[in-house]
Amino acid sequence: MPFIPHTEDEIKDMLDTIGVDNINQLFDEIPAELIHNKLDEIPERMSEMEVTRHINKLAKQDGTPMCFAGAGAYEHHIPAAVWQLTTRGEYYTAYTPYQPEAAQGTLQVIYEYQSMMAHLTGMDVSNASLYDGSSGLAEAILMAVRANRKSKSKNILIPKNINPVYIQVVNNIVKNQEINIIEVDFDPVTGLVDHNHLYSFADSDITAVVVPQPNYFGLYEDVHAMTNWAHDQNAVVIGLVNPMSLALLSAPGNWGEKGADICCGEGQSMGVPLSSGGPYYGFLTCKQPYVRNMPGRIVGMTTDVDGKAGFVLTYQAREQHIRRAKATSNICTNQGLMVTASTIYMSLLGSTGLRNVAANCIQNTDKLKHKLAKTDGLKLLFEGAGFHEFVVQLDSAQAADVIEKMAARDIVAGVDISAHYPALGQAILLCVTETKTDEDLDHFVANLQACL
Repeated sequence: MPFIPHTEDEIKDMLDTIGVDNINQLFDEIPAELIHNKLDEIPERMSEMEVTRHINKLAKQDGTPMCFAGAGAYEHHIPAAVWQLTTRGEYYTAYTPYQPEAAQGTLQVIYEYQSMMAHLTGMDVSNASLYDGSSGLAEAILMAVRANRKSKSKNILIPKNINPVYIQVVNNIVKNQEINIIEVDFDPVTGLVDHNHLYSFADSDITAVVVPQPNYFGLYEDVHAMTNWAHDQNAVVIGLVNPMSLALLSAPGNWGEKGADICCGEGQSMGVPLSSGGPYYGFLTCKQPYVRNMPGRIVGMTTDVDGKAGFVLTYQAREQHIRRAKATSNICTNQGLMVTASTIYMSLLGSTGLRNVAANCIQNTDKLKHKLAKTDGLKLLFEGAGFHEFVVQLDSAQAADVIEKMAARDIVAGVDISAHYPALGQAILLCVTETKTDEDLDHFVANLQACL
């Protein structure tokens, strides 16, 4: 539908009808000091050609840096077909599929996505997605509290070696719901969850335990032991995973004797570009007994009166809930376009392709670790095997300064984690994916040595 602005006469008629003098009176609850009429950095007007030239000039300021940062957002190769298909009008402009008779294509894509994610995570059910990985973890915790009715404490054990931003988001979402987030230490030598600290909570009322795989430092946790221990405490197990790693690692549904109960994480790595930070999407899967507590959309397959396959929203008519206090969740949408891209991405690569991507990520990570082990001025922290990420500690340089110097050389040199983990000293979290060649790795090492 084209945009048709109101004329001055129409605006006057509207204001006269509702009995106000000007439009600003409709917003009189906004304090005057917050109202700013002029955008100082925006020119008064430009022609279409001038706007295009101006935007291109601004975009070039970002450059095309070589990226060695991860921390929850990963640079993977995305086949050209993925977004050629995703941005077709049928997908790009489709709205929420509340009318199944008019939205069978969208519903089927979501159903295929759910099937793939349930298979990948070893779970029974998947929803249609959440905003991102951090809000997905918060929703998983809320879901666990609702499901574990035997527990009255609302105590949630979360390892400190998960993404610190996730912990901040979780606290923001659940802190006013009488849910207690208890952080579990990690071993400063191994980088893994400190099992002695974890086991110190034995025989107490624990509602849920978050089990990361891999953890924020890229290291593999003993998920089987942690899952079994949590179940022995009658706690719900929430697996927090990188979906790309599951092409090679044990699925959360197979952890320990019974498997994790809920699984969540960030889906960006599956066909969604970095895009300067979004939009991304969070995934959420679970075992069948927990499905009634799962927020968001769930698409099911049925048959119509003629016996033909059809797709519909199931368990709940829509994901928005009117009764706020009694709602399963207050999320009000999903990231349908990103989910479509992931569905096409997983379909194109298949299980063999996903395994190859994951294996090349591990191989390239090991190559860079080996090269940096010989570099003066830094040392590798934590010796265990891992996926994507690893941590380097600087001997004398400041992590922020090194990252800034590398940025001047058109290289995104990891993430400064010193503020979040001061006990690690000046530390940088580095990431390598399948996109890097041997020449890229050598280029990174040479420039890092120069900056150190």
